[in-house]
Amino acid sequence: MIDNSKREIDASEQKRRIRERYKGIDISELDIIPALPQAGFYDDSSLKRVAVYARVSTDDLNQTSSYELQRNHYQDIIAQHQNWKLVDIYADEGISGTSLAHRDEFKRMMNDCDAGKIDLILTKSVSRFARNVLISIGCIRKLKERNPPIGIFFESENIYSLNSNSEMSLSFIATLAQEESHNKSDIMNASIEMRFRRGIFLTPVLLGYDHDEDGSLIVNENEASTVRLIFFMYLYGYTCNQIAEILTRLKRTTKKGSSTWAASSILQILQNERYCGDVLARKTYTPNYLDHKSRKNDRARNQYRRQNNHEAIIERDDFFAVQKLIRNARFGSRGLLPKLQVVPNGILKGFVSINPRWAGFKPEDYYDASNSVFPDEAFSEILQIEVHSGEFDYRGYEVARAQFFSMSNRITAAFSSKNIYFNSEAVRKLPENNFVEMLIHPSLKLLAIRPVRPNSKNSVQWSKKKKGTIVPRDISGASFLPCIFSLLGWNEKNKYKLIGIKKQRENETLLIYDLCEAEVHMADPSDNPTDNEIVGYPKAWGDTFGQEFYNHDTAPGRPKFDLENVWNSDNPTAPFDVHKLNLTSRTELENNIRRLISDMEKENTNESDA
Repeated sequence: MIDNSKREIDASEQKRRIRERYKGIDISELDIIPALPQAGFYDDSSLKRVAVYARVSTDDLNQTSSYELQRNHYQDIIAQHQNWKLVDIYADEGISGTSLAHRDEFKRMMNDCDAGKIDLILTKSVSRFARNVLISIGCIRKLKERNPPIGIFFESENIYSLNSNSEMSLSFIATLAQEESHNKSDIMNASIEMRFRRGIFLTPVLLGYDHDEDGSLIVNENEASTVRLIFFMYLYGYTCNQIAEILTRLKRTTKKGSSTWAASSILQILQNERYCGDVLARKTYTPNYLDHKSRKNDRARNQYRRQNNHEAIIERDDFFAVQKLIRNARFGSRGLLPKLQVVPNGILKGFVSINPRWAGFKPEDYYDASNSVFPDEAFSEILQIEVHSGEFDYRGYEVARAQFFSMSNRITAAFSSKNIYFNSEAVRKLPENNFVEMLIHPSLKLLAIRPVRPNSKNSVQWSKKKKGTIVPRDISGASFLPCIFSLLGWNEKNKYKLIGIKKQRENETLLIYDLCEAEVHMADPSDNPTDNEIVGYPKAWGDTFGQEFYNHDTAPGRPKFDLENVWNSDNPTAPFDVHKLNLTSRTELENNIRRLISDMEKENTNESDA
């Protein structure tokens, strides 16, 4: 009780002292030094170096008058103030106010502010200054924090940024200006969507075409010959750089009239579907109305395709072939379209050779190639098991998965979305062969590895000698692995590890991997993804130890490695044409190229003589 009373007395004493201290002293005892008066916007007593910022949102000719009126108006205002001196008029024409991109004059003005050349900025309105809240308020605060501060006068709103109560008003008005841009963007996107839905497409200026009175594309034969030469040469095997050099030498002109060609211009022409008579609308879109950055439309927005929209310059099959060649060129592949190769007979019948340098195949292409050698067969039959007297009945027994046992001395293969790595134990099984062929059976989900010569079709180097020892070598698979991952239903973010089996009969050796029995290695999202992985297994493994005994190696359609007397595992593959395109023949391409170049050279000679 005594302690509580003492604490109450101490608290009362502290409050009394605080009240006494804050009574202060008599103001007559202080010397007050008055602050210098802050120059207001209308104060002409001091010299002001004034800048004017003007912006029109489009470079349309109709906006030119608006721009000139703004210039003249502010020149008159500055002339009315005897102590105002015009520094410069900073004007951006045809530039959006939602970002600083391409607003060179605005940036120059801010740099001059940083250099101490400006005291005051005049502009018509907040929306002319910027239509982005962050840019508006950010720049206003930055200029206000300078010493001495730089003010901005917004004429339409009659707001001076150095006034103490201006920021709330400016924030509100800037938000409205930004939202106005947002609404305009939504209206424009809705209008474009309605046009596309009715087949009303934009028709930009395009080499090889002119526009009729309705705005539709009509072929310009003189320019079309340049387009045809570009496509024919690329199909024949010329690179974009080589084509650009030849067109420059031939003095062919672009749509803008330039006779100097670049590889990038050639590539744009080769990828434009309008040259085969089609239109694909909305290949790109702008997701953010503030930064106006265009993005490739990967199904984020509706796309609209119309075939035979106008007269074609290039045959459709030739155009599609060019697209496949372009996609594959980034993996270093050149030449005409390859065909999938399938084993027509032998122990590997139905296995399709994986082309390690081609990105143009799809999962269904592998299925079609494999099924082409089984016209009357299927793999969905029910296996009928008969157990004879004296035989052990293995029905109900399972062959345990190798993953459940020690991994030492196992033949393994690791798959990522970029490469494949066969371990040392795998390459030791084929010690004399640094080159192998990878074959996949899409229906049975089996991968076979067989030794081949270095110059064989689709050969890959999977090992090399290092200090006299054979060591594994990564196989780059960026071209074909996305297709294989899709075929198997694998996630490209994960890695997959497989255990293989060596199969041998006399002098024939194969490695076989069951692609359904993959161990999944997933990056740990809770830690450093490069150092930690979570190992996962298929859900079906939770109820079994492995495959049923009679389904392990004897299921319908599976190769009978332990039963066949003759394997013929080295049987050559047969081509299967998955593209089914009616292409211009190589002879026709050569003749067309020679004819077009000859005509263009004659045209140049005639112009010189004239």
